[in-house]
Amino acid sequence: MYTRRCFAFGLLAAALLAAQDAQPSLQVTGAVKQALTLTADDLAKMPRATVRTTNNGMETVYEGVWLHEVLKCAGVPQGSELRGKALAGYVLAEAQDGYQVLFSLGELDPSFIDNEILLADTANGKPLFGAQGRFRLVVPKDKPGARSIRMLTKLEVVQLRK
Repeated sequence: MYTRRCFAFGLLAAALLAAQDAQPSLQVTGAVKQALTLTADDLAKMPRATVRTTNNGMETVYEGVWLHEVLKCAGVPQGSELRGKALAGYVLAEAQDGYQVLFSLGELDPSFIDNEILLADTANGKPLFGAQGRFRLVVPKDKPGARSIRMLTKLEVVQLRK
């Protein structure tokens, strides 16, 4: 009996250590050519960009990857491919706590609109953590900050049917 408990405890401890070592990731799923699971290491290898925001007189410099670059890696239509049925698509961004926001594919494409959205993994030179989560979307041209979703875990691309 004692041996079984020790073995079970050992398995539990190993599982907890593995969970602690697991890097936070962001899932890109849905109507994509290539589903993605991205970590901060993956984002660090992509072309980097920065956005400065001011909230209550406090400036924050976010660094990360333009969201349209991530969607391009997943094979989401952009540029001249973004027409007809493809324009009836959207991205549903979801946070760890269940909070969700929506973006049409047209508003995420810089060839359509000057509203680049950053998938941030650092703020003021330090990795995001804690209540911010490891990833967040920064939407600098939105007047309220409600779509600058923190604790981001999933981007689901949805194609509406006609």
